[in-house]
Amino acid sequence: MDKARQLRLAKDAMDRDWADPDLDLAAVAAHAGYSRYHFIRAFRETYGETPGQYRTHRRIERAEDLLRTADLSVTEICHLVGFSSLGTFSARFKTRTGLTPSAYRTRHVGRGAALIPGCYAMLWAGGLARGQDRAAAQRNSGEAG
Repeated sequence: MDKARQLRLAKDAMDRDWADPDLDLAAVAAHAGYSRYHFIRAFRETYGETPGQYRTHRRIERAEDLLRTADLSVTEICHLVGFSSLGTFSARFKTRTGLTPSAYRTRHVGRGAALIPGCYAMLWAGGLARGQDRAAAQRNSGEAG
């Protein structure tokens, strides 16, 4: 298999599974059939950025979309797009867009379609991790009563 095809397979895996926390560098490199370090060099040479930078950009793009269209908190969006730390998410988001997630939402909400209810957005995105499910259920049960 040629180098371009191998790298495309790995890039496709990142495009498809960008929010999967188990999609680490070793897993992506395995898709390409490279060692981790050789994969980083080859990917950067071909695409102009490291695999980690590419995956972060994909996650931020998805977060931008959710901030514009979904009625979810910034924390929920942070976790849905694959970040485990709100601080890291906010810092990377600001570096990429020039705005904090909240400022981005304030500036861009209402452009285009109406906001998607958070429950539908969560269902579509695959929901929250198990520990987050309980917290969301407790929060929602308090709202129902």
